[in-house]
Amino acid sequence: MTTGRLMITTAAIALSACAAGPARAAEGLRVPVGFTATLFAEGVDNARHMVVRPNGDLLLTINDGEGGVMLLRDTDGDGKADAERPKIGNWAATGILLDGDILYVAQDTKVLRYTLGADSLPTGDPVEIVAGFPQESQHGTKSIALDGKGGLYVAVGAPANACQVEDRTPGSPGKDPCPLLETYGGVWRFDAAKTGQTPADGTRVVTGARNLVAITWNQDQAMLYGAGHGRDQLHELWPKLYTEKQSAELPAEEFHAFPEGANMGWPYTYWDPQARVRRIGPEYGGDGKKTAEPGKYQDPLWAFPAHWAPNDILFYKAAQFPALYRGGAFIAFHGSWNRMPFPQQGYRIVYLPMSGGRVTGQPINFAISTDTKPVMSPGETQFRPNGLAVGPDGSLYISDDLKGRIWKVTYTGH
Repeated sequence: MTTGRLMITTAAIALSACAAGPARAAEGLRVPVGFTATLFAEGVDNARHMVVRPNGDLLLTINDGEGGVMLLRDTDGDGKADAERPKIGNWAATGILLDGDILYVAQDTKVLRYTLGADSLPTGDPVEIVAGFPQESQHGTKSIALDGKGGLYVAVGAPANACQVEDRTPGSPGKDPCPLLETYGGVWRFDAAKTGQTPADGTRVVTGARNLVAITWNQDQAMLYGAGHGRDQLHELWPKLYTEKQSAELPAEEFHAFPEGANMGWPYTYWDPQARVRRIGPEYGGDGKKTAEPGKYQDPLWAFPAHWAPNDILFYKAAQFPALYRGGAFIAFHGSWNRMPFPQQGYRIVYLPMSGGRVTGQPINFAISTDTKPVMSPGETQFRPNGLAVGPDGSLYISDDLKGRIWKVTYTGH
C-alpha cells in the first residue's frame, strides 16, 4: 500500500490551519486561528489515554504504580474539572476504550472490562478479557482498539530496539529470524465479549511493528490504522555507517492502514524518509544504502520525522470543527529523546487531512508548544502530549503527561 507523498521534514509542516493569520498562544500551547485552548484539568501526572462519555465525564488512564483510571467531571459548568476526582483501580494503565456503558482498560499485562453506571463509576468488579502478557520494562504498555464487530485489538510492543543478540550494543548483529516476533512486535485480535483469554488465543493481524502505541479503528474504512515508534541509535550502534545527523533524522515514524497480515518490516528494515524507500537495517547486513526486497513489507501512508514518538490517533467526525478537520487524523506526538547533539523534536498534535482512508494534503501543526528555546531534553518542553479524545460537543481533549494537564480545544471562529 503506497501513496505518492510519503515524507515531510520538521520545517515542512504548516503552522496555521489556514491563511487566516498567526496561531494563537495560551498558557504554553499554540493552536490555529479560530480555535481556543483552555485547561480542563491540572495536577494529573502520568496522564495517558482518555475517553469521554455522552454526559461529558472524562475517564483518563494514569500510567504510574497506583494510577488506575481517573474520573474528571465539571459539575458547576466553569469549564474545569472538579477537585473531587474518583479513581478506578490502583495500577498503571494506558489503553482505554468506551463502548456504550462498557469500559475497557489495558494494563501492561492484561485488558479489563467494566460496566459503568450513570455516575461513570463501575457497577461491579472488572472481568479479565485477556491476561498473561509478559511484564516488560521496555515497550510494555498496551494500546487497544475496537472494531464494532466484536473484535478487540491489542498492540504488543517488542522489548528491544532492533532484536540484536545484545540489545543496544554497538556492532551486535540482529537475531535472524527475530524470535520476538512470535509474541511481540505487532497487533493481535481477541474476542471483546469473551473472558479468560490468554495471548495465545489472539489472532495476529499486524507484524513487524516495534512499538505501536498509536492505534485506532477507522469505522468508515473498516480498517485498523496506526503509527509506530521507529528504532533508535543508528549512530551510537553503527558509527561507521551513520553520522550523528543521519541518526537524528532516521528512521521515519510510519503511519499505516493495516489490512490483515500487514508487515511493517521491523527489525529487518526501516523507512528512510529522505529517499522514500525501505532500507535493510544494519543489524541485518544493511549499510545505509541497501533497500529491502520490493513488495515484501508494507509502505507507509505517510512518513513523519524521526523519533517524534506517535502515542495516539483520532479520526475526527464531529461537526464543531471546520470541514478541513473532518475525516482526517489527529496524531499526538510525544516527542523525541535521542536526537542529541541536536535539539529534540515532536511535542505536538498534528492533523493529517484524509478522505476515503487516504492522505489528501500536507500535515498541519494543530497544537504545539510555546517553547521559545531549542528543547535539548524532553523535560524542557512546555507540552508533551499523550492521548486524544472528542467530547459530546465536538471539542478535542489532549492529555499531557509531563505537565499533568488536560487541554480542551474548541472552535470559536475568531
